[in-house]
Amino acid sequence: MDIILLGPPGAGKGTQAQRLVEHHGMMQLSTGDMLRETRKADTELGRKVVDIMDSGGLVSDDIVSAMIDAKLEDMGPEVGAIFDGYPRTAAQAEQLDEILAKHGRSLDHVIELEVDEDALVERITGRFNCANCGAGYHDTFKQPKVEGVCDECGATEFKRRPDDNEETVRHRMSVYRNETAPILPGYEKRGIVKRIDGMGAIDEVTHAIDSILG
Repeated sequence: MDIILLGPPGAGKGTQAQRLVEHHGMMQLSTGDMLRETRKADTELGRKVVDIMDSGGLVSDDIVSAMIDAKLEDMGPEVGAIFDGYPRTAAQAEQLDEILAKHGRSLDHVIELEVDEDALVERITGRFNCANCGAGYHDTFKQPKVEGVCDECGATEFKRRPDDNEETVRHRMSVYRNETAPILPGYEKRGIVKRIDGMGAIDEVTHAIDSILG
C-alpha cells in the first residue's frame, strides 16, 4: 500500500509516519531525509545534489523524483511507501505517477491532516526541548514536572528552534496552501483523498489513519 501524507509543518506528519513504519512495516520516504542521505552518498546524483545545495540553489523536481525512483528500486514490492513532503507541486505529482507505474505500484490513499492555523501557531511556537537529551516540552501542553528540570535526564538547560516563531509558521502555512492547492484536485477526481482532523490527540489521529488503511 502506497500513500501520501499531506499537511503543513507541525501538523504531525512525521509522528504519524513513524507509527505507520512501526505498526505496518511501511517505509517513510521523506524528501528532507533523502536529500541528507543523497548528499552523503558517493554517487553521481549525490555529487550533483552537493553542488546544487552548496551553491545555494534549489534541487529540481527531476532530482527529487530521481531520489524517489532510486528508493523504490531498493524497496521490495511488499513494502508500502509513505510519501512525506513529496509531491509538493503538480509537476512532481505527475512524475510520481510515472515512477509508481514503472515499479508496478499505484497510490492507494492521499491523507491530509487538516489543522487550524491559529492553533498550529500555538502548538509550534510553544515547543521547547531539553538541551541535553532532547526531550520535548510545551509551554501550554507539557511542562516539566519540576519547573526548569528535565523529566528525563535532570538537566536544567532548555532550547527552542529559532524558526519556531509565529511569522515563520504562518509563512510555512501560506507556502503549503499555495503548493498543495494544485495537487489535491487531481487526486480528488480519483477518489483517493481522505481528510483527518490533525488537531486531535496523537492516538486519535493514528486511529483515524488506521481506519482509512483498513
